[in-house]
Amino acid sequence: MAKRLQARRLDGIDHNPWVEFVQLASEEADVVNLGQGFPDFSPPEFAVEAFQHAVSGDFMLNQYTKAFVIIIEPFFDCYEPMTLMAGGRPVFVSLKPSPTQKGEPDSSSNWQLDPTELASKFTSRTKAFILNTPNNPLGKVFSKEELELVASLCQQHDVVCISDEVYQWMVFDGFQHISIASLPGMWERTLTIGSAGKTFSVTGWKVGWVLGPDSLMKHLRTVHQNSIYHCATQGQAAVAQSFEREQLHFGRPSSYFVQLPQYIQRCRDHMIQSLQSMGFRPVIPQGSYFLITDISDFKNKMPDLPGAAGEPYDRRFVKWMIKNKGLVAVPVSIFFSLPHQKFFDHYIRFCFVKDESTLRAMDQKLQKWKAELTP
Repeated sequence: MAKRLQARRLDGIDHNPWVEFVQLASEEADVVNLGQGFPDFSPPEFAVEAFQHAVSGDFMLNQYTKAFVIIIEPFFDCYEPMTLMAGGRPVFVSLKPSPTQKGEPDSSSNWQLDPTELASKFTSRTKAFILNTPNNPLGKVFSKEELELVASLCQQHDVVCISDEVYQWMVFDGFQHISIASLPGMWERTLTIGSAGKTFSVTGWKVGWVLGPDSLMKHLRTVHQNSIYHCATQGQAAVAQSFEREQLHFGRPSSYFVQLPQYIQRCRDHMIQSLQSMGFRPVIPQGSYFLITDISDFKNKMPDLPGAAGEPYDRRFVKWMIKNKGLVAVPVSIFFSLPHQKFFDHYIRFCFVKDESTLRAMDQKLQKWKAELTP
């Protein structure tokens, strides 16, 4: 047909890198999947019991129940196509790493926004600002000072802040998660997004929430009502019961919100040590499920890995690593806008929220790899 069937705003967003790399991993017989962000251990018993109760209990739960948008990169890759689908225009501003002393490990706290560059992105046409803290894929937890800068610009230009805080309970090393909505003047212009999947380690439930003032929520409810409508009622009921349980234990050693980050930090430290032993240079995350690691040394030693013309190095490296080393990661360039991908193609992302058996399998793969390099 000569008639164009696809809206122009969808051009370029039909390719899904997750499908590509998940399919590649599934084609290999013996791989350790450290790419996708899901726990491969059981969720807490109380959450499972709440879901079982919701499914088998009340039977009624089975019934019905072109603006500019600033996006900080690296960003979870759905932000850009979602903005385009809504008819908006994404405007990108990059976190950039500060130099570190030789031999000193890099940290996600070293990746910062340039205040002047950030301010220059705001114009009279800016309608929304997307914030993600703790950040995926970097693991950066934005400080109060950084959030105050964003808040002042949003207020100065009358911009709505959409704050993705799904990893709010996964913060390490004494860092503190601060919700930007808690800052003066921000509640009335902020939508705060949370996730039961991340909060209770049940990523398959697909239950989440948004907090905000009614002046914003009424519009969100309209969109939600006429698109998703709602998710499974039993999942919502189970999440509500899980929160009620956590409210009784909040701040105590018995709280899942206390236990989970402690366990995840041990997993993070395990992965960091293992990757460093192989010559990777991890960027130590302050929060989230993920860390990125610098592969510049590998890029220098084997720059000519097979791949399509113009394909970023990190994508070629991940494909090579899956096929030849049995380890799955995600290329970090997919978390950047197209013009900036070439500047960040020497990083890959690993998920460390894994069972101990998965981490031991990773160790074996890395040690085998290391032995192959030993003369």
